[in-house]
Formats: sequence, structure tokens, C-alpha cells
Amino acid sequence: MISDFIKQFHLEGILIGLATFIIIGLYHPLVIKGEYYFGVKIKWWFLAAGVIFLAGSLYVDDFIVSTLFGVASFSSFWSIKEVNEQVERVRKGWFPSNPKRTQKVEK
Repeated sequence: MISDFIKQFHLEGILIGLATFIIIGLYHPLVIKGEYYFGVKIKWWFLAAGVIFLAGSLYVDDFIVSTLFGVASFSSFWSIKEVNEQVERVRKGWFPSNPKRTQKVEK
């Protein structure tokens, strides 16, 4: 029913655009909090999530769901790069470092 409404009024692009905006918006705090609590080891979780979402994108037949899995996949892959940049932002003092984590941030 809902998919018929979406297709009837050609809302696929708007729905995908909105969902992409939300997915990217969710990944920003995930990178910040992930680096704070887990350090650079969080990159492996982003890699695993990216591979899982990529497989889901290839497996699912529905165009919208497959596209959103693809967006989540590549947002996960991009987050691996962002974790490295977050380490640099912490080093510069732009974000707080976790005093409980034993991993040192090199200057």
C-alpha cells in the first residue's frame, strides 16, 4: 500500500534523498562517539557494517531498500576515513579525548 502510494506519486527520489540525509547525519556522531570510546579500532566495525550493507544491497530486490543499503554501505566505508580524521581533530584539541582509554594519541 505505502509502496504503491510512493510509486504513484513518484516519491522515490525524495524518499531516497531524505533517507540519505538521515543516514549520513547518523554516521557523524557514530564516528565521534566510536572514536571516543573505542579509538581507531572502531574502523573494523565500520568495515564490517559496510560489507554487510553492501551484501544486503546486492541481495535485496526492492529498488529503494537496495539503494538505502548502498548508501549505508558507502557511508560506513567513508567513516573509516573519518575515524582517522577524528583522531587528528582530538589531537588538535577540537574534540575531547577519552581519559579512560589507554591508547595514546601521538602528536
